[in-house]
Amino acid sequence: MSESLILIIEALLFASDAPLNPIEIHTWLPHETLTNIKEALKDLQAEYNAMGRSFVLKEVAQGYQFRTQTKYAHFILRMLKTSPTRLSRAAMETLAIIAYKQPVLRQEIERLRGVDVGGILKTLLEKSLIRIMGRKNLPGRPLIYGTTKKFLEVFDLKDIESLPKLKEIKDFGLDEIQTAPSPEGEGQAEAEAEAEQHPEQAEENNDTEETDNSQQ
Repeated sequence: MSESLILIIEALLFASDAPLNPIEIHTWLPHETLTNIKEALKDLQAEYNAMGRSFVLKEVAQGYQFRTQTKYAHFILRMLKTSPTRLSRAAMETLAIIAYKQPVLRQEIERLRGVDVGGILKTLLEKSLIRIMGRKNLPGRPLIYGTTKKFLEVFDLKDIESLPKLKEIKDFGLDEIQTAPSPEGEGQAEAEAEAEQHPEQAEENNDTEETDNSQQ
């Protein structure tokens, strides 16, 4: 593996505004083996970790991306004269349920929270934190919800399996999730994930499912 490969990959990562995975990089560097690209990414990651810079190369959203160290975030926010986007507690609770129970129906989310979540789902869709995965083979063909790649980026997760254990997030007040049936137990095989739809199109096609309810 040549030093030039590491530098080329470094340049691609700096130029990209989204995480890059080895397969994507391989499409641009077909003369290199996928193994060499993966090794170069690991070497580059180790190099930046050893340098002690204000940013590191992290595995996030099933790819690699340069990320600013958390302790410097407030300086960047000050420079940009902005504040981090925050979700309400209700939105965070709804998002957590979707993350841990996906694929999940709106009715299942409302059963766990005990309130209508139409408005919250719309907000999360607009922020691209959740997506419509398809429809379940039940009367009315209800929509199935899951998280997005942006969700992984925002919460600095390598993949969905990197979510903290439920016992680590009891502050969310979501203890009920632990005893709720898992997607597998509810017949996940019945979920008929048709071609993925754009959230806006899905909302237009299912007025009943996505009404503009007030956020609880």
